[in-house]
Amino acid sequence: MTDSETLDFFRSAGTATVYEAYGRNGDVDPEIRTMTPGLAVAGTAFTAVCECGDNLALHRAVAQAGKGDVLVICGHGASFGYLGDILAEAAVNRGIAGIVIDGCCRDVAELRKMRFPVWARGLAIRGATKIEPGVLQTRVQLGGIEIAQGDLIVADDDGVCAVPHAAVASVLEGTRKRLAQETKMRERLRRGELTLDLLDLRKYLPA
Repeated sequence: MTDSETLDFFRSAGTATVYEAYGRNGDVDPEIRTMTPGLAVAGTAFTAVCECGDNLALHRAVAQAGKGDVLVICGHGASFGYLGDILAEAAVNRGIAGIVIDGCCRDVAELRKMRFPVWARGLAIRGATKIEPGVLQTRVQLGGIEIAQGDLIVADDDGVCAVPHAAVASVLEGTRKRLAQETKMRERLRRGELTLDLLDLRKYLPA
């Protein structure tokens, strides 16, 4: 499990910076986007696979996940409301940091009032059944990438980035370096230098 200070750092750094530090890897399909703008999370993935159109696995995940976990739910991209305000309320009271769903949610006005972070493919009022147990704590395919139980999830207004647990230390170091480089670059831009020169882009321009 990644410690809280490191998670706070990743959340503050943001998905784009983490993605770059991970060698431009880990980006989830941008169609899976924030439903609750202005909120960001970084946490350990608790994974679940739902049967298409059924959210019993999500109910089970809420019951079993730990405080600070991010639920990563494979809903097969289906247009069902896998998550609504009642289940979100249960997640909040369990200390779950947020939910990423390859599928849809509903009751978005209430989710925003609750300030509970949710990423999904969109909104759908069509209700999910609750009869298929699904699978928990397994590798899931979500938005074009594979995510394992315990991986790092960083999500914000820009999107969702996943980092395998084994790569977290190296990506942490890379994120620190990138932020330091960006700080220096901003200082030089304020002095009037151009991105064409700072990024050595003139070599690509016609003579």
